[in-house]
Amino acid sequence: MTRRAWMVLFIGASMVFFTMGTRQSIGLFLKPVTADLGTNRESFALALAAHNLILGLPLAAMAADRLGPRRIVAAAGLLMGSGLVLASRADSMPTFGVALALLFGIAVSGSSFVVVIGAVGKAVPASHRSFGFGLITAGASIGMFAMVPIAQVLIDSLGWRGAMATLGFVALVVIGVASFLLPADDHQHIDTQLATGSMTDTVRRALRTRSYVLLTAGFFVCGFHVAFIGAHLPAYLTDEGLSDRTAAIALALIGLFNIGGSLVAGWLGDRYSRPKLLVGLYLARAIVMAAFLITPVTMASALVFGCMMGLVWLSTVPLTSGIIAATYGPRYLTTLFGLVFLSHQVGAFLGVWLGGRVFDSSGGYGPVWILAVLLGLAAALIHLPISDAPEPATELTGAGTDTDGAIDRLSNQR
Repeated sequence: MTRRAWMVLFIGASMVFFTMGTRQSIGLFLKPVTADLGTNRESFALALAAHNLILGLPLAAMAADRLGPRRIVAAAGLLMGSGLVLASRADSMPTFGVALALLFGIAVSGSSFVVVIGAVGKAVPASHRSFGFGLITAGASIGMFAMVPIAQVLIDSLGWRGAMATLGFVALVVIGVASFLLPADDHQHIDTQLATGSMTDTVRRALRTRSYVLLTAGFFVCGFHVAFIGAHLPAYLTDEGLSDRTAAIALALIGLFNIGGSLVAGWLGDRYSRPKLLVGLYLARAIVMAAFLITPVTMASALVFGCMMGLVWLSTVPLTSGIIAATYGPRYLTTLFGLVFLSHQVGAFLGVWLGGRVFDSSGGYGPVWILAVLLGLAAALIHLPISDAPEPATELTGAGTDTDGAIDRLSNQR
């Protein structure tokens, strides 16, 4: 890989380290925020669910494909800092919800997986693309491992308001520096890899492809899983009598073990069938959650669950984005992955909200855990007929060839 490719990988991984690490720590704020503002878990869950839905809107992705990532990331850093600081000063759940859902949601959409993976896809050669996506995902996992305990320490020492404001001020610096270092134009080096046709043509062609539609449906389940567990696992474990520290460690272990899981998934994705690997990942998720449900909740079982779930946590990201890049090329990868990611965030919305809704109505999370297991099994079945073979651009436009697909085929032949 070129020096430029390694630079984009390093900057992108550093950025998602903070962005996703901060986002994954929000579940730690559930109990202190609801106690301070005098509200219930469903209200907090609804605000976090709306955040997940807003960050899934592909507006930042489309803008990044047209303007390049630097401007989008810079604006995202400003919004992230503003949103977290405003949330820390909220005196009611509506104010907290607007700051968390709208400002923080838009900020994460412009500084996390979708925009960063799009930039990486244009910088990294096809033969190493899935591994590059795995490195970015590993950066997010390292962020989760590091930021969750840091956030818990900040909450314990500064209270939830001081902790959230501190994260907001750090966001201004971290994302600001990352945006300055990103290339101003991420299209310069892919002159031989440009997709034939416009963005609209490419999106239409994708939406008419069975594999793309099924991939979008399957990613819904991924969003449901990670959002429900990320938001409600700490509260679930403390409800069962475990300490706040144990709950934070369990959540952090998910991030720690997903470092290896993401890197291995990316490495395997460059060598084996990505759809079949996704079948195995979703099936493994269902098995891990089912085993956790039938096992008594102890410190040991919580930590083992964190380790096992971590292996398959975000390992779907390099494989899912790798399928899109292999099928349609990198030119409009940000937009195409952004649309699939929207489905992921719709699932995230339902996972977070249903967790709060079911708890407030029944006093437990049992039904949502069972639903998560069933969805994992369904996702494994959905990915069976998916193909990651290059889609000819001539299907819709009637002209041109998929140069990136040809490059992938030549690489495989060699």
